[in-house]
Amino acid sequence: MKVPRGFIAKLWSFISFLPFFLLLLSLGLLKGVIIGPIVVVIMVVGNSSVAIGLWPAHFFWTYYCVLKTKRVGWVLKLLVLLFLPLPLVLWPVVAIVGSLLGGIGFGFFSPLIATFEVIGTDHKDKCFHCFVDGCRSTLEGSCTVVRDFTDFCFHSYFSFMDDLSEEIPAGEKPVDIRLSKLPKSLFIIPIAIAIDVPLITGVALWKSPYMLIIGWKRLLEDLIGREGPFLETVCVPFAGLAIVLWPLAVAGAVIASLFSSFGLALYSAIIVHQEDSIKFGFAYTVAVVSLFDEYTNDLLYLREGSCFPRPRYRENMKASDGLERRNSIDMKNEKESSRGSRLVSQRSKTLKQALQQYTPVQVWDWLFKSCEVNGRILFRDGLIEVKDIEECIVKGKCKKLGIKLPAWSILQCLLASAKSESSGLIISDEVELTRTNLPRDKVFEWFIGPLLIMKEQIKGLELSEDEEFCLKKLVMRNKNERPEDWDDTGFPSGDHVRRAQLQAIIRRLQGIVGSMSRLPTFRRKLKNLVKVLYLEALQSGIIASQGQGGGSSKSRRKGQGSVGTVDTKGPVVTQEERHRHNPQVPEDVV
Repeated sequence: MKVPRGFIAKLWSFISFLPFFLLLLSLGLLKGVIIGPIVVVIMVVGNSSVAIGLWPAHFFWTYYCVLKTKRVGWVLKLLVLLFLPLPLVLWPVVAIVGSLLGGIGFGFFSPLIATFEVIGTDHKDKCFHCFVDGCRSTLEGSCTVVRDFTDFCFHSYFSFMDDLSEEIPAGEKPVDIRLSKLPKSLFIIPIAIAIDVPLITGVALWKSPYMLIIGWKRLLEDLIGREGPFLETVCVPFAGLAIVLWPLAVAGAVIASLFSSFGLALYSAIIVHQEDSIKFGFAYTVAVVSLFDEYTNDLLYLREGSCFPRPRYRENMKASDGLERRNSIDMKNEKESSRGSRLVSQRSKTLKQALQQYTPVQVWDWLFKSCEVNGRILFRDGLIEVKDIEECIVKGKCKKLGIKLPAWSILQCLLASAKSESSGLIISDEVELTRTNLPRDKVFEWFIGPLLIMKEQIKGLELSEDEEFCLKKLVMRNKNERPEDWDDTGFPSGDHVRRAQLQAIIRRLQGIVGSMSRLPTFRRKLKNLVKVLYLEALQSGIIASQGQGGGSSKSRRKGQGSVGTVDTKGPVVTQEERHRHNPQVPEDVV
């Protein structure tokens, strides 16, 4: 597309853009003012009710699990019990304040951004969608936030605490601190907070004008010159929106620096405990300001290094010094490379070509789409039964549907990836997840890293087709704790070492899925998956046959009661609806 060249052309492009942008901005602000208060009420009332209502259970169960756990030594346990009332008392306050701030931000900015997003859509009546888009979706999103918060407080929290109270494996030592080092560690904390918090916050405040000016300068250049990510016409309104909202981003960075300064200061106590020296604790208190200053300089492309002193805060710093120097050189080279690649990408790539990195939401949706497809297949093969769906709906026992089915879906992905020449994971026929396009998210990297290792392990095993086919049944029905558990299963290989390796992979996958199940969105997506399998059973007539007398009276009560609340003689579920990712089934089904 034609990019304006010259001062007159750029000036005219900017002037002609202003009325269009101001109209969208005014409309988005109006929608935010109307929708925002409703969202705030929904999130504050919903989340605060959950936090306050479950607070007594959280309080007593936390103390019980901390007292019961053997993963923590008695000195650290006493220290935790001593300071535990403070976070427990502050938890409802944090939940209410966080819901208030989150409701204001989400309720106001979501309709505003949705107004600008209409410009890049293919809607025929864009004017109408500019008025309505972002209103209903924001209200539904606020309800989803309350639902996910409820799942986290009611399910994920207790799952975390149950793991804490479990027995530790043989040979694993409990985490503890030495009582003789405790006074030194506690002594350094107030001093470090008094020094680091004001200095780090001061550095952030000092750099904030640079961040504001540099950001505005770059955004205005992209807006007027129509280069970089704003080369596409549909992205021009977002340039103006980014210019307006950039001060909020700067303010958020300063606030984040303030909160992070407390964590950096508290780490001085760990340094004192590890090095058994208050001197090194003081040295770290001074050095961390220099590290933070250098980090901000790298982010803002300012001068290298820092003007603050950086004393040695560990006994043996030679290796770490060399590592820091190498990291500094690598960061510098990476920064120069990113500058060059950015200049190239700005002039040679369009927006669609540049946005090739996947998000955690996309990968999350792919996983549950795979679970939906595999769930239908396993249901037809008899490896998932109606009683599994009933137990998940009625009793909440969802190990087969919530743990084993995702583990099998991931294992299939690993098997397909091991057979290919890909360096990453084959998510689908058109999607390949590699280290270059995987989401830049720390939590996601904790999950994807072990999967890449397991893929190489499976590749080294060179499984036959018979072994892969047999794994489907073993993952869904059998225990996988010892090699002897597969003796009478018909597994083609009699090699106990090979069996143990496969069982270890399966256990690791189930552990990863178990960790995933604690994420707030997992339970909501699992319910959608159960709805899909329920529709499969309903369409195949299995539930209806149970209700007509094919099963016991107990099964009939389940089929006609909690599970069978949908009239089986009602409208037939269409093929399109059955294969939709999130089928619309009445909420009383689940």
